[in-house]
Amino acid sequence: MEAVNMKTTLRSKLLTGAVALAVTGALVAPVALPTAPAFADPVRVDAPAMANFAPVVEAVQPAVVSVRVRSEIKAASNPLGGVPPMFRNLPKDHPFRHFFDEFGGGGDKERRTPRRFGQSQGSGFFISEDGYLVTNDHVVKNGTEFTVVTDDGEEYEAKLVGTDERSDLALLKVDADKNFTYVGFADQTPMVGEWVVAVGNPFGLGGTVTAGIVSARGRDIGASLYDDFIQIDASVNRGNSGGPAFNIHGEVIGVNSAIISPSGGNVGIAFAIPAATASKIIADLKEDGSVTRGWLGVQIQPVTDDIAESLGLENTDGTLVAETQEDTPAAKAGLRSGDVILKVDDQEVDGPRELARTIADYRPDSEVVITLWRDGEVIEMTVKLGTYPQDEQVAAVTGDDGTALVDSLGLELATAKEAGVDGEGVVVVRVDPDSPAAEKGLREGAIITAVAGKDVSTPADVAEQVEAAREQGRKAVLLRVTSNNNTLFVAIPFEDA
Repeated sequence: MEAVNMKTTLRSKLLTGAVALAVTGALVAPVALPTAPAFADPVRVDAPAMANFAPVVEAVQPAVVSVRVRSEIKAASNPLGGVPPMFRNLPKDHPFRHFFDEFGGGGDKERRTPRRFGQSQGSGFFISEDGYLVTNDHVVKNGTEFTVVTDDGEEYEAKLVGTDERSDLALLKVDADKNFTYVGFADQTPMVGEWVVAVGNPFGLGGTVTAGIVSARGRDIGASLYDDFIQIDASVNRGNSGGPAFNIHGEVIGVNSAIISPSGGNVGIAFAIPAATASKIIADLKEDGSVTRGWLGVQIQPVTDDIAESLGLENTDGTLVAETQEDTPAAKAGLRSGDVILKVDDQEVDGPRELARTIADYRPDSEVVITLWRDGEVIEMTVKLGTYPQDEQVAAVTGDDGTALVDSLGLELATAKEAGVDGEGVVVVRVDPDSPAAEKGLREGAIITAVAGKDVSTPADVAEQVEAAREQGRKAVLLRVTSNNNTLFVAIPFEDA
């Protein structure tokens, strides 16, 4: 037992000495030991517990309604009914005449077709206690009678105050001796990932509640020039159209308008008109029964890398003016084809749709300062906007993959007169299928009206401007082309660039 203790004591002394030596040595001569690299802490969010939507639903559900729309179905015009053509000119005393007069609707009798009506339904929500309510334009379109069914089952007749097809919004009014529960639009745009609650009337099942999150913002789904949808993944189906999407505070962040679905049912991709847009449109409808938008009067297109290079721009920001329409605010102010609009009142407009939405937000007769790029310089001009023509678009957006030209080696040209075409410019007679012009979409019959900002009227003019652009060190040349009644700019890269 004593021997064991002696061994233990000896071992302890040796270990103690080793530790002391190591510590002392560390103080005298540090030893470089490998260390692990330092990383930033991973993202960690102290998220709240799972949201309880019951208080929100209880508060807002009385403001959400079902909208039933009755519309007349017009029968095809057929004054002679089912009378075969060979019997339509029978003499009055013909034995078959009486038969067709009575059963076929022919002869001297005017066929009386009973009026037929169809019924559709959607959703909506009150925005005032005196009965104003919002829904979609496509819900009430062609409707003649409108019935609103509230959450408690009460039915009210409503009248149509106004609609706006371009934003897909409509305003109805219920006149009743009561105050309705109503909701308001959110002031803040929701963030991606925020909770959203949709309430509506899918498949006629009024008062249905679904929940999800905001999946994306600023979606363009090709519905109109002003697309700026919020994408949500809350279940939205047919009949939800016109219903509200709420945040957890009970504020309307959007008006449900469209879904993407191969089957017509919910697949978790729905689109809502943002509250900021809806509130402006609804205010106009309430005040005037229609929406008035500012109007510039240009055809516009995106600025591609090739176009930016050909114009000497450092990037593809802005929107290219393909054509200025005659007798429009743009023409009166001096905007011209080839200008690149960069800003409107210090607000950057990167792309045709953003420019269109920005201009449309202004009232007619508003004066705006437009900053643009022209001939290598940034200039400003003041434009007094006009009234948006109801049968035209604010800006006819043209694609960036249309007709174009490289140089005379890859195509045959003729003057407009030689080609038998009215107007000015140079007509493309043939395109080399292996040329950059063909790759950009240039086709026979296209009319070139300007090259590198200079008007052209002969093939020689085209060749001269193309060569001048090459001598200036440009990698591409910019052409203004008219094709299929559309005017657009396309930059064609040089083959040896």
